[in-house]
Amino acid sequence: MKRAVISDTSCLIALQKVEKLEILSSLFTNVTITEEVYQEFGNTLPSWITIVKNKNESKFIELQKVLDLGESSSIALALSTDNSLLIIDEIKGRKIAIKNGVEIIGTLGILILAKNKGLIDNLEKVIYDLRQNGFHISKKLMDILLG
Repeated sequence: MKRAVISDTSCLIALQKVEKLEILSSLFTNVTITEEVYQEFGNTLPSWITIVKNKNESKFIELQKVLDLGESSSIALALSTDNSLLIIDEIKGRKIAIKNGVEIIGTLGILILAKNKGLIDNLEKVIYDLRQNGFHISKKLMDILLG
């Protein structure tokens, strides 16, 4: 069964800022986002990103009490999609997704996958570029990734 990859906004914005958005298409045939994520992203999307309407309205509304629209809609979509992988970075959203049984990966996990598949030559430079563009990575995590 083909894996459904759903992305929240932060990964799309972060990878676009460092001109690495195409990594997602190299790793996954298609990436799906919600209309809310598209609105938060605010830029033209490549053809391999599909926008879908969230079908799990009650979960979406429930999650909005504690998360932003993009995270809420992405988690709700992942919950209503078989064999899904959710790309999400924000800690609170990650914890809620895991608590609800959603398999997750973050932007840094995507970059590690890309490095392991030979899609990135210099992981340290990409991480440095992300940080220069406002992506928060703790010193402890930097040490683990680049140690």
